[in-house]
Amino acid sequence: MKKALKISVIIIGIILVPVIGVISYFYIAFNNYSFEDKYQVNESNLAYFHDSYDEARKEFRLKSEELSLKYPGTRKFDIPVLSNKDTNLTIDFCFIPGSESADKIIILSSGIHGLEGYTGSAVQLFFMDNYISNEFLAKTSILLIHGVNPYGFKYTRRVTENNVDLNRNSDIDKKLYQLKNDGYPKVYDLINPKGKVKAGSMANRFFFIKAIKRIVKESMPVLRQAVLQGQYEFSEGMYYGGNYSEPQIKDLVPIIDTICDPYKTVFAIDLLTAWGERGKLHLFPNPVEEPVRKRMETIFEGFHIDWGGSDDFYTFSGDFAGYIGKINNDKIFIPMLFEYGTMDSQTTIGSIKSLHVMVLENQGEQYGYISDKDFKKVKDDFMEMYYPSSDSWRSHIIDETKIVLDKSLQRFSELEFE
Repeated sequence: MKKALKISVIIIGIILVPVIGVISYFYIAFNNYSFEDKYQVNESNLAYFHDSYDEARKEFRLKSEELSLKYPGTRKFDIPVLSNKDTNLTIDFCFIPGSESADKIIILSSGIHGLEGYTGSAVQLFFMDNYISNEFLAKTSILLIHGVNPYGFKYTRRVTENNVDLNRNSDIDKKLYQLKNDGYPKVYDLINPKGKVKAGSMANRFFFIKAIKRIVKESMPVLRQAVLQGQYEFSEGMYYGGNYSEPQIKDLVPIIDTICDPYKTVFAIDLLTAWGERGKLHLFPNPVEEPVRKRMETIFEGFHIDWGGSDDFYTFSGDFAGYIGKINNDKIFIPMLFEYGTMDSQTTIGSIKSLHVMVLENQGEQYGYISDKDFKKVKDDFMEMYYPSSDSWRSHIIDETKIVLDKSLQRFSELEFE
């Protein structure tokens, strides 16, 4: 009897020790997730970053004014975005027309996901300083759209005041809002917990266990697609695309349509952050038809495009870049998403951590927080995920942008597309 008991204890120990080791590893990795960036810092790069919506908008307007003095015909204007909380929210525009023979236009947009506008604005300011010239304008016009979601930009949210993800809300066809994401209800309880947020609770410290159980059950690609695809049923949930076009999405149609009307070719780049390898500029488009794909591969020859050939990829509906294409459906259209990675979300632990940061932020917005300390913790983590405070990261993504734009813009300007 004693021998059998001893053997049982040994067997249990053999099983438990590895399990405890794995749980301990994930617990430490998950709850101490951080980065030490070691990229070289270029102070001139950092000058493009501003830590408030008002400062970023002010600088965009100042540079727009400078361009209007340098290039006759430049138009700088804004449209208001109505809010119950703030009467000073705008989407700002700077249109620099090319020569009379220019038959192409490039559109560079930022802030579709609110606080992603901090990085997007910096990239736009860098572009305004370095890529606009008489030579470039001989063939190509330029439209800069700053802060598509000014509410989220100013109030540290990814979504609008109505909890709508504009990058799941953009379409000229109302059928978008009737789409069903069959996978979303299966993960609803994981990503939309109820009750006030207590960031340090045991449930939150061990969130990775619940997530891993779902991964084992559904697989990471299935789980990622269910969460990120977008959904139109749960207005309190994450990645909610709304039941109708948000006002600013509708208001952009006549502006984009009128400005793009004279041009044969439209090249739209939307600036995003968070997904992917930290410090890397990912070229991350939604799937496109073969002729469009060939144009994109020609422009970005030599750079990797995430077409969806790996388990890290996901597709989504109602994207803003695609919306610009639908407005210009009679033209040669080339879309691209620039996604600046922050959390190594291509890894399992990075993906789970990113999801958890999103979960807590949305839960706090819907149900509140136990304390001011919890509020600060969640908001700080959320900001860090979309706009890292690291000078090294910020400087590096400008360097990454320069490498891509130097070649892609020259090709776009010189090539003739069919």
